Amino acid sequence: MYEIIKELETEFKSHVFPFWMNLLDREQGGYYGEVDFNLNLKKDAVKGCILNSRILWTFSNAYLTLGDEKYLPYAKQAYDFLRSAFLDPEYGGVYWSVDAKGQPSDTTKHTYNQAFAIYGLSSYYAASGDEEALTTARQLMQVIETRCRDEGGYLEAFTRDFGPESNEKLSENGVMADRTMNTLLHVMEAYTELHRVAPTDATRDRLQEILLLFKNKLFNPELGRLEVFFDSEYNSLIDLHSYGHDIEAAWLIDRTVEVLGAEGTIYDLSRLTGILTRKIYDTAFDGHSLPAECEKGKVLETRVWWVECEAIIGFLNGWQKSGAEDVKKEEYLKAALAVWEYTKEYIIDRREGSCWYAEVAADGTPDPKKCIADAWTCPYHNGRMYFEVLKRLGEQ
Repeated sequence: MYEIIKELETEFKSHVFPFWMNLLDREQGGYYGEVDFNLNLKKDAVKGCILNSRILWTFSNAYLTLGDEKYLPYAKQAYDFLRSAFLDPEYGGVYWSVDAKGQPSDTTKHTYNQAFAIYGLSSYYAASGDEEALTTARQLMQVIETRCRDEGGYLEAFTRDFGPESNEKLSENGVMADRTMNTLLHVMEAYTELHRVAPTDATRDRLQEILLLFKNKLFNPELGRLEVFFDSEYNSLIDLHSYGHDIEAAWLIDRTVEVLGAEGTIYDLSRLTGILTRKIYDTAFDGHSLPAECEKGKVLETRVWWVECEAIIGFLNGWQKSGAEDVKKEEYLKAALAVWEYTKEYIIDRREGSCWYAEVAADGTPDPKKCIADAWTCPYHNGRMYFEVLKRLGEQ
């Protein structure tokens, strides 16, 4: 057995999962929304739907992967709160956030947010067999398909009643995007999980369409990367190479092709994902970790917890998918293991009652402005990394 499997088992069963279990809000439902850098629990913090959906996904998959029923009640806590607090009974879809008591706080309807609710609900259905969860997931897919897209693909942010809204929530680096690679990636991820647990012609057709969007609209063959922010016509708005998103997209696209059984068809993007993985290895991997991104030729040297998690999965995927003739094949495995060593040393927070640091500087110093848990800092990326390592290396 690879040593990383034993180390991950200890880390998640005794550290990561217990941390999130302790955030269960027994009085008001769901999970508390924030733990600051100094480990102060903010019981009155807003509760984000993305965080709740990711907790739902994590504990559903903890049960599915590990077979331990103790995780199911924690998934159900998130499921019950999603249905009671986040679903909009009037206009459909899920809110961006609610207050600590479960009342609507930010009623923005974002495609990215709808996608993560589908993702969590689909896994919960697989774990629990609750048909209502599957029905809700399919209803949210219908919301996306009828309210959150146009003929060209998926759009971003909307008001509560699905009127036009600016996209501050997923636009960064000084641009305001009509479409983003990040939203398309996670719509694909959500639909892939829904198709895996309950396949339909509708999910298959939409996933095929999304794969061709990645190939024909988002991939830049000259630079060997995915562009990030776009106007409505898919014109890239900024010179930005998102290292974390590219290595994440590489393995998620391969996963979608696998779930569809589309190997060897026009929807097989293995050549594209191979280029993405190789590019990240050659230009971003420094021997132990990945910096966050590169904008206009300048590398942001911050190390972000989720980027390191996606690097581990992405390099493992590259190792498994590469042919024997690929000179990088074994280097990808070494890279994945090296990033885990870096994560153990710099990203995992060993303080009592903590979890992982969200960001560290190039020298490994944690950023004290970043929370340990909040609307974005969650158990999804690292939990998914754990499950993927178990599946990929446990079979070796």
